[in-house]
Amino acid sequence: MKGYVAQKGNRFYAVIYEGRDPLSGRERRRWYPAGTSREEAEALATRLAGSAAQIEREPGPTLANFLLRQWLPAKQLSLRPSTWDGYRRLLELHVVPKLGAASLRRLRGEQLEALYAQLISGGRRDGRGGLEAKTVLEIHVVLRKALGDARRRGLVLHNVAEDAEAPKRRRSCAPFRAWNAEQLRQFLAAARPHRLFPGFWLAANTGMRRSELLGLRWGDLDLENGQIAVSRALVSVAYVLHDSPGKTRTARRPIDLDEVTIGVLHQWRLVRQSECSSPIDTDDYVFASPNGAPIHPDAFSKTFERIVAVADVPRLRLHDLRHTHASLLLKERVPIKVVSERLGHATPGFTMATYQQLPGMQSDAARAFGGLICDAASTGFNPVEGPVEGK
Repeated sequence: MKGYVAQKGNRFYAVIYEGRDPLSGRERRRWYPAGTSREEAEALATRLAGSAAQIEREPGPTLANFLLRQWLPAKQLSLRPSTWDGYRRLLELHVVPKLGAASLRRLRGEQLEALYAQLISGGRRDGRGGLEAKTVLEIHVVLRKALGDARRRGLVLHNVAEDAEAPKRRRSCAPFRAWNAEQLRQFLAAARPHRLFPGFWLAANTGMRRSELLGLRWGDLDLENGQIAVSRALVSVAYVLHDSPGKTRTARRPIDLDEVTIGVLHQWRLVRQSECSSPIDTDDYVFASPNGAPIHPDAFSKTFERIVAVADVPRLRLHDLRHTHASLLLKERVPIKVVSERLGHATPGFTMATYQQLPGMQSDAARAFGGLICDAASTGFNPVEGPVEGK
């Protein structure tokens, strides 16, 4: 590796020559700001060139070895289990099979861009087309974090993910799906005979996420004052259950309950007490199997799907109960800030953007505006012929 000093205006830079790019054949030079002193720039260029030469002489790990044997194991200490497992799946499914054999120290931004393009055009594991831009962007973010850690450890001189052009995040134009009030009543009527009916009732009446609902402990419920404190989640990682803190500060929130829901939870507590051989503890799960074990999220979703299949309602996912709760509140003119707080969204703006296409809102707006400017005497159209300006 060769290093030299270049000057632009009154600023000096240490420039490291890195040879020719194997893909384009163009010479590669990386510029490092060195202030206004030529002597300091020369010292920096000498030091960087020596470090680069040392790195080139050492074989170094492959990208796969670094990601799977060094970076991911270290990250288990600082990441939530579900987040860590998400990183692992993205890397094992989409990065390692295509770039795993590449040298970590010779990896280039152009290789990452080629990977992203390939994943978007045909990256699905089932062969049915490409990945969504959102997923590829998530892969880019993970690689940027991993290669940033490699740079801080001295394994590479530069984080090449910072040079790669990543896909842009695009908000889906597809409208969310939700039941109207009558359809929700029909579903709850069909669910009433099931043992877990209180769980579905609470999901519909609070908009809680599945993980938040199943992570509830009895100590989180204040039935006398009609409030739930959402502070944790129950997540499945490789089908093994883990307690996890709320995703964000706003996800950890209180939710007020109506009188009917408080009554449903009182009745459910009596059911659980009859199933237990000892008094219910504040650390016990609210929604648990008869033996006290937590309900697996997948099993809860499957039960919901079976009930929906026999109820005379449109097919929805369990998560769409959350959309149903929000949409019904907004149609009842509940302030957007209150709805956002109940859902645990980061900002009311996110709630507004998510539910800006509520069915019927456009027609309601048209009628509301029409009522402001129209009366019985102004509804007729009586054109008056006259000269047109400019003619």
